[in-house]
Amino acid sequence: MITDRIQDGASMPGSFGVSRRTLLSASLAGTGGLLIGVGVLSASEADAAQTAAGAPFTPNAFVRIDPDGRVTLTMPYVEMGQGTYTSIPMLIAEELEVDLTTVHVEHAPPNDKLYANPLLGLQATGNSNAIRGAFEPMRRAGATARVMLIETAAQRWKVDAATCRAAHGEVTHGPSGRKAKYGALAADAARLPVPEKVALKPVDGFKLIGTPAKRLDTPSKVNGTAKFGIDALLPNMKVATLAQSPVFGGRLRSVDDSKAMAVHGVRQVVRLPDCVAVVADHMGAAKKGLAALVIEWDNGSNANLSTADIVEAMTKASAGPAAVARSEGDNAKAMQGAATRLEAVYELPFLIHAAMEPMNCTVHVRPDSCEVWVGSQVLSRAQAAAAAVTGLPVEKVTVHNHLLGGGFGRRLEVDGVTRAVQIAKQVDGPVKVVWTREEDVQHDMYRPYFYDRVAAGLDAQGRPVAWSHRITGSSIVKRWAPPLFSKGLDPETVDGAVHPPYDLPNILVEYVNHEPPIPTAFWRGVGPAHNVFVVESFVDEMAAAAKQDPVVYRSSLLGDNPRAKAAIQLAAEKAGWGSPLPAGQARGVSLQFAFDSYLAVVAEVDVSKDGDVAVKRVVCAIDTGVVVNPDTVQAQLQSAVIFGISAALYGQATLKNGRIEQSNFHDYRVLRINEAPVVDTFIVKSTAAPGGIGEAGTAAIFPAITNAIFAATGRRIRKLPVDSDSLKRA
Repeated sequence: MITDRIQDGASMPGSFGVSRRTLLSASLAGTGGLLIGVGVLSASEADAAQTAAGAPFTPNAFVRIDPDGRVTLTMPYVEMGQGTYTSIPMLIAEELEVDLTTVHVEHAPPNDKLYANPLLGLQATGNSNAIRGAFEPMRRAGATARVMLIETAAQRWKVDAATCRAAHGEVTHGPSGRKAKYGALAADAARLPVPEKVALKPVDGFKLIGTPAKRLDTPSKVNGTAKFGIDALLPNMKVATLAQSPVFGGRLRSVDDSKAMAVHGVRQVVRLPDCVAVVADHMGAAKKGLAALVIEWDNGSNANLSTADIVEAMTKASAGPAAVARSEGDNAKAMQGAATRLEAVYELPFLIHAAMEPMNCTVHVRPDSCEVWVGSQVLSRAQAAAAAVTGLPVEKVTVHNHLLGGGFGRRLEVDGVTRAVQIAKQVDGPVKVVWTREEDVQHDMYRPYFYDRVAAGLDAQGRPVAWSHRITGSSIVKRWAPPLFSKGLDPETVDGAVHPPYDLPNILVEYVNHEPPIPTAFWRGVGPAHNVFVVESFVDEMAAAAKQDPVVYRSSLLGDNPRAKAAIQLAAEKAGWGSPLPAGQARGVSLQFAFDSYLAVVAEVDVSKDGDVAVKRVVCAIDTGVVVNPDTVQAQLQSAVIFGISAALYGQATLKNGRIEQSNFHDYRVLRINEAPVVDTFIVKSTAAPGGIGEAGTAAIFPAITNAIFAATGRRIRKLPVDSDSLKRA
């Protein structure tokens, strides 16, 4: 079960960060239950929490056990389809020894200090790191609660705790058979000192982790009770939709709203420097009112901007100074002495997020407070954005989080919250601001355009003796997390390029930071979704130059990398690599190490005489360390592959006269059901620390497809999306 927890996060006591090494602390919940939180409470904070038992607030905590036995997890991550609201409860349930179906999930309120992602240092869900960040802390929270409950029962029965065990939400004393449910022990357990160390189960002791588990959020999504941001419904709420300057950087010059105000149900027209919003009783009236507006825009300096202009500027920038991300050996000398030299330029387009749930945010601004209802990947930033617009102290802003109808990095941004609050400041009462699909597409924050130059030197046997890779493009990190951008570099933009899985001597990887005049943001797959395409495509070119099989060639470069070897060998075996296919069909392979997971993908494609590409089958072999829920691994790889195929075959945002040309799914295509391939997933059993899976498949599928196209047609794809016209044959 998933519920909302309406709580002003800034009013919560306690001030501590969350890290892998944090201890677990306990205090009394307001109901007299046991509360376990990840973090270290100071003595004064612990005393205050004890004294405040029964007060109308929830102390710092993730795990709560009430006297009625209810187990509640206050979830610091958000659910946007990736299964977090099942996999993380599995971690708690495993160590706490409760049935998964008894764990209730509440959305966490905004609080960077309490609910920070330990891998990011702030309250955020992204970069495929929820399980990576939660695996140890959440298990430790559950284990600590279990140990304290067992100790409480042992003290009550005056027996040795070693003679007691926990299972299915109760403690049993083996010799006597006495039992006590967790709820009956919770209040007394909360008074015990928190153990500094608790033993976690070994991997071979897991009962729940590693087994297929049904999604806890499926019933509510099937029966319609699940609440997404767009489902927010408040008394006397108005609905607004908006038109922002169609040209990036443009301003509002004038607007005639006489016809709009005559539309039945339209209540108000809000003017902002670069935007007009129509406020109405419902979305239908708001859209009709917006269509009736007569708007004149000042298009500004980008009035004639085109994609060609941006690419031309990037091409020039790529020849300029670059920051060195990795340099080993003497690249220039090794390149000069190579028997064969290869060079290529790869380009990847701007991409649109196009989540099924368009941008939306509900806001109620009062003179002394502000409430926000939204689905966000960065809840504390959403709170801060609302505070900045209203001028209110952050503690006067309450944010209610919701399920997300797709994120893909778009909801790591808070521009939608900022815009909604700007509008709500001029509205009396709550207003839900909903972007139309066209507005969502044409005012996205886009995956950057990338322009990459790569080169390799091969010896007489076709093995690499030198490798260079120069990346040119936007740095989202530079804007989103400035401290991480240092000496012209950030870890995200070069991720997947700096440390490919292969032995590449005399390697040089460089980055040229070049910002386009349109907004950019993280997109599913982040750095690897760009770099793996370039690396894996060029490795395929090297294999072709060496006249070697692509799988054999890659395997020969893996050296002492058994996890990578196991993944590519398994994928090749399960895909039937080398077995014959009909004319026009072929297989392509890719291999990556990204998000702490090794993933090999084989794509089987068909290229028609008209140049149309159909992906018929995809085989994924993944070593993602310890797997929490294998069903989620399978679902996420299927999802990521479909997402990636859509981008590889169709995805691009293009500009003309300063405007995005695409507007909806008719010209920003996504893969349709009848076009979807069979996706087979095989998991390599591993005891390594968990890796990420939500984005891995998107990064890996691009080159698997284009390498298969080369195998089928002999034509190399160095620019996405695939141009079917270039593949036509007589």
